[in-house]
Amino acid sequence: MSSAVVPSTSRAWSRAFADLTGGWGQRELWGHLGWQDIKQRYRRSVLGPIWITISMAVTAIALGILYAGLFGNDLAVQLPYILVGFIVWAFVSGCILEGAEVFIANEGLMKHLPAPLSVHVYRLIWRQTLLLAHNMIVYLIMLLVFPQPLDWTILAAVPAVALLALNGAWVALLFGMVTARFRDLAPITQSLVQLMFFMTPIVWIYDDLLNSPNPAIAERARLAEFNPFLHFIEIVRRPLLGQDLLLRQWVIVLVITVVGWLLTLVVLRRYRSRVTYWV
Repeated sequence: MSSAVVPSTSRAWSRAFADLTGGWGQRELWGHLGWQDIKQRYRRSVLGPIWITISMAVTAIALGILYAGLFGNDLAVQLPYILVGFIVWAFVSGCILEGAEVFIANEGLMKHLPAPLSVHVYRLIWRQTLLLAHNMIVYLIMLLVFPQPLDWTILAAVPAVALLALNGAWVALLFGMVTARFRDLAPITQSLVQLMFFMTPIVWIYDDLLNSPNPAIAERARLAEFNPFLHFIEIVRRPLLGQDLLLRQWVIVLVITVVGWLLTLVVLRRYRSRVTYWV
């Protein structure tokens, strides 16, 4: 009996890995679909996805002016901090929110076009990456208005974004499978992401609270270290603003990446074949 279980388990693992590698091998398919998603969403629009960039820039400028006045910070410090935070958060939240419904949204395609589950996840990450590239236009404009003390550490933003994409893939794959089975998780995820926006230092500067002369505020600010989104935002924002890199943030992100993928592979091995029936 045990000899029968081992081959079965081995096949299940091999199919899970084959799904990931098979989906990656269909880069032309999900690359084209991801690009078409953006074109379709902004069809007959003059500026296309630039509208998202403009909207984000206007919001960041308004909040930058507001919070610079509230905290007594220089606008040249507060605005770039918020702007880069918005850019990174748009990618992170997009991967989570759209990832939670990635299989539900592709129900028709999944039933009529047999393909690895990962194809739909890669398509989502590619689409979010294209939107991130559009939003980086605002960052480049910001550098002209508010120059930052950039040095070689800005190169760390490249592996940082790669880590975001790698984590976005397992989040979309895991959340997508779970939400396909339990539909109530979609609105719960939306509420939690909205809550985490306010709890993550995107519009408020973490270091200001950490160095507050009020010891009670400084002590509470340290609780933000338990927020994983802090570390994902900071590994991208710090190099883009010319700030020193913090090793602990990279270590935490790498640990989350490994643990997240291990958990996702376990769920993928067990429930991969059921997702099509759930949707």
